[in-house]
Amino acid sequence: MATNTPLRVIVAGGGIGGLALANGLRRAGVAVSVHEREVRRTDRLQGFRIHINPHGSAALSELLSPTVFDAFVAASGKGGNGFGFLTEQFDRLVDFAATTVGDTSADHYGISRITLRALLLAELADIVHYGSTFDRYEHRPDGRVVAHFADGTTEVGDVLVGADGASSRVRNQYLPHAERVDTGIVTIAGKYALTDHSRTRLDPLLLRHPWSVIPPSGCTLFIAPHEFSTPADGTPDGLPPGLLFDDSQSYVFWAFAARRTRFDTDLAELTPAQLHATATRTTTGWSPRLRRLVAESDPTSTTLIPIKTSVPIPRWTTTNVTLLGDAVHSMTPFAGIGANTALRDAQLLSRMLIAADHREHGLLDAIGTYETAMTDYGFAAVRTSLATAERSVADGKLGRTIGKLALRTAGAVPAVKRRMFADLGA
Repeated sequence: MATNTPLRVIVAGGGIGGLALANGLRRAGVAVSVHEREVRRTDRLQGFRIHINPHGSAALSELLSPTVFDAFVAASGKGGNGFGFLTEQFDRLVDFAATTVGDTSADHYGISRITLRALLLAELADIVHYGSTFDRYEHRPDGRVVAHFADGTTEVGDVLVGADGASSRVRNQYLPHAERVDTGIVTIAGKYALTDHSRTRLDPLLLRHPWSVIPPSGCTLFIAPHEFSTPADGTPDGLPPGLLFDDSQSYVFWAFAARRTRFDTDLAELTPAQLHATATRTTTGWSPRLRRLVAESDPTSTTLIPIKTSVPIPRWTTTNVTLLGDAVHSMTPFAGIGANTALRDAQLLSRMLIAADHREHGLLDAIGTYETAMTDYGFAAVRTSLATAERSVADGKLGRTIGKLALRTAGAVPAVKRRMFADLGA
């Protein structure tokens, strides 16, 4: 499919990947519009801390303007680097204390999802259409694509990008055989608010960086601190005042994960307070330093998260409709790579569409190059993430014992420890 006029790209969905792509295309002068189902830019004030790994930070560095990327670095909270493993009795197995690499475009960061979304929207005011829910698409005789929206409006473009999340309507029409399935794993997640008083009640080790707690079998507890800090010079020039402030205080995020069958009740029927009580009961017998984190969290912040995953599919025939992020390779959160993979998609697709706009590649060749690479690394990430999730909740004390021994060995052998950390969150 050749194009003799400048490309017009339609992005369905205003999540992390779709907005990152729009930033990259806009900066390169490619006409792009984003259709977001939420009514206002402030509607998506949900979510917790997100880990951005070197893949993600490299993508953001390339796609965002220098001013916005600098704001991203400044807005990243403490606790972004490093990772560790503990037993439920607070016995430290290994502690990976990462050091900064001195290159802000290829480093690890921790940032609030709310703040990251605000940054991604900072320079897109003229191209994001709120309250615009994608409904379906069709192809015109000339090959261009018409996107239809729930309010009756339409838009014609050269490319439609489905960036509309795990329940993607674009995917449902384009690749109806692509499945997303329930893993049988659930997490109960909450926030421990950090105040001057509550901070003194936590072991300082828990504020150093994220931790994974490994009990004898059948479950796991993930812990991630996020402490907000405001740069001394305030918000960078050209960005809305207060952009670097999250609307919540510093906190420690925790998530207790297990198979649904471990619980003697239907968790979906429980209130946040009842979920909190359930998580507190499940940690009976654990170290008080861990139990306090769960028990003293705000019950109203407790959330149930069923864990689902996409099922990898064979490569499909390329058209001028394509997919990005969770819309194609939705994965469990256990490896911490979902958002980073979406950012990697946005970076590569932006490059290829810019090349097509500049006539350096034919449009379908450009999209095909993107899809070939994306399905390779994207579905590899899906498999890695699912395997990590299944190991995290596996029954069988022998396997856990062997795993803990391997972590202790890594802690004692620096070369093994460095190699193991290099793969975390990659």
